[in-house]
Amino acid sequence: MRNLLFFIAVLFTASFSNAQDYFDLFKYSYNYADLGNIDPETEVDTEVSNTNIEFYFPYPISAKTTIIGGFTYENTRLGLQYNADRSNLIMTRLNLGVKQNHGNKWSGTYVFLPKFASDFAGSLDSPDLQLGGLALFEKRYSSSYSLKFGSYVSTEQFGTTITPLVGLWYKSENDKFYINATLPIRTDVNYNFTEDFSLGANLVTSIKAYNLQETDSQFYVQEESIRFGLYAAYAFFDNTMILRGKVGYDTTDYGLYNQGDTVGAQILTFQVSGDDRTRLNTEFDSSIFFGLDLIWRTDL
Repeated sequence: MRNLLFFIAVLFTASFSNAQDYFDLFKYSYNYADLGNIDPETEVDTEVSNTNIEFYFPYPISAKTTIIGGFTYENTRLGLQYNADRSNLIMTRLNLGVKQNHGNKWSGTYVFLPKFASDFAGSLDSPDLQLGGLALFEKRYSSSYSLKFGSYVSTEQFGTTITPLVGLWYKSENDKFYINATLPIRTDVNYNFTEDFSLGANLVTSIKAYNLQETDSQFYVQEESIRFGLYAAYAFFDNTMILRGKVGYDTTDYGLYNQGDTVGAQILTFQVSGDDRTRLNTEFDSSIFFGLDLIWRTDL
């Protein structure tokens, strides 16, 4: 079912991407949901709080080349059903790359994404480290829209995940409506009613794994997340600070597996060679979520 939901989300937004005329230097995001259990005979649910903090630092070194540096911190707190305690699933990631103008309205963004992903209950070790990379090409057709395509690849506890990327950035002539996304990772659709107030919708997805140190690395958690939300936003200080309140639908699932139980390569949520792993907890059900974003933005 979640494979189908993820595939529908990609098709629904496959026209979008993240070419843009601004840059988000800092973003703080908090989301809360109460996820039940998909098995009606199992009366287990868990409160899930998710905090995400991102910093980015663009540094132009020439007219055609910009170095991109950044850091991402994410903390998800929930119960995983294998014991009575709640776990903190933490991801810390460096974002190191370059954006290169190739000429003829083509440019490319290339980013190396090493990360630690675990419950950080002990000393970091090799099971906590995963390596990823992103390559994204952009064709600028006009001042109103661009098209993009590329790929994201990451080593995870369950195997290697491969995510094809497609997209579009579009801004209307009156500057009121825009679409901005990198699909299927992120999508943002927004309409400005005034210079300060806007309404919009966004889609955020992720696929990653966390090593559980508190169990002496006997287990890992595979997260497959789709969050679709509606938001109201208000901008301060000439649109450099943006505050957004959100409500939406969260289909995130956190599967618990034995270490060494892998699927090989996975494209989006589809395992190339199938999935014969034994899941150790029951599947989480979808739920309404509430959230808050704070963004520090600058024009390009």
